[in-house]
Amino acid sequence: MSSAVLKLSKTEIKKLKNYYADYLLNKKVPYSEFSAKKNGTSITAYTSGKVLFQGKNAEQEAARWGSSDPSAAKTSSSLPKNFASLAVLGSDEVGNGSYFGPLCVCAAYADKEHLDALKRLGVKDSKMLTDDQIRKMATAIKELIPYRLLVVSPEKYNEIQPKYNAVRMKVALHNQAIRLLLDQIAPTKPEAILIDQFTSEANYMKYVKQESQRIEQKIYFVTKGEQYHLSVAAASIISRASFLDELDKASLELGTKVPSGAGKPSDELAAKLLRQGGIDLLSKFAKLHFANTEKAKKMM
Repeated sequence: MSSAVLKLSKTEIKKLKNYYADYLLNKKVPYSEFSAKKNGTSITAYTSGKVLFQGKNAEQEAARWGSSDPSAAKTSSSLPKNFASLAVLGSDEVGNGSYFGPLCVCAAYADKEHLDALKRLGVKDSKMLTDDQIRKMATAIKELIPYRLLVVSPEKYNEIQPKYNAVRMKVALHNQAIRLLLDQIAPTKPEAILIDQFTSEANYMKYVKQESQRIEQKIYFVTKGEQYHLSVAAASIISRASFLDELDKASLELGTKVPSGAGKPSDELAAKLLRQGGIDLLSKFAKLHFANTEKAKKMM
C-alpha cells in the first residue's frame, strides 16, 4: 500500500473537505478534521494540518493538492521566470474520479494578448467555481482562445481501460490533446507547455514513449497548475463544463439525476441500472472498474 503526507493550511483543508464531500466517512479518527475514501484511497486530514493519503492511488490523489516528494516540490521553481505572463499551452482533465460520466481532457492556449481578458472573466481553479459559473465561463473562454477537448465516454473508457491503466490513459489523452492543439495554432509556437501534474514526470515520460506521436517541445509539470498559468485554469473549466453537460445528457436519457463522484448515490443508481438492464446498460454510463460496480451488485 502506497502513502503520501501533505502539510496544508486550514483553508486548503476546507477545500479538500468540500472536494471529497461525496466520499466522507462516518467514522471519527482522533484529532482529525475529516476522513474520506475515494477509489481505494483513504484520505485523513488531521487538526495539525497534515493530510495522510493511503491506498493504491495515494500518490496520484495527493498530487492534486501538493507534493510530499522533496524532488517534486522543486517543479514549480523550475518554471521559467514570469511564467504567468508567458504565452502558454496548458492541459488538464476532469472526470477521472467520478464513477458516472466521461473522462474529459482539454488543452488550451492562452497567449499574452488574451491573459487580461481571461482575468476579467474571472478564470481560476474550477474547484472554486459553481457549476453555473463554470458553464458560462467555458462558453466565453471557447470564444476567446484556441482549445482542443477530448471526451471519452464511459462506454469507450470501459473498452480502453483493460489495456490502459488510468494513468497511462490520461498520458495518452493529454499527449493527443496537446499535439492536436499545436497543429491547430501552427505556425505559432507556445513559449511553454504546462500539464497539471497527475503523476510524476518520469512516469509520464515512461508512458508517453508508448505513443506513436509525441510532443518534441519541453513540457513542464506542476501540481495545482491553474495557480501558475491561466491556460491550465481555462482548460480545467472547459473540461468541467463538458463533464457537467455529459452528466445532464445521461440524466435526461435515464430520467433520473446522475451524480458526480463515487459516493453512495452512485452505488444506488448503479444498482438500479443493473436491475433495469444489467451490466450492458450500466457500462454505457459508468466506469466499470471502480469499486462502485461490486458494491452495486451486492445491493441488488
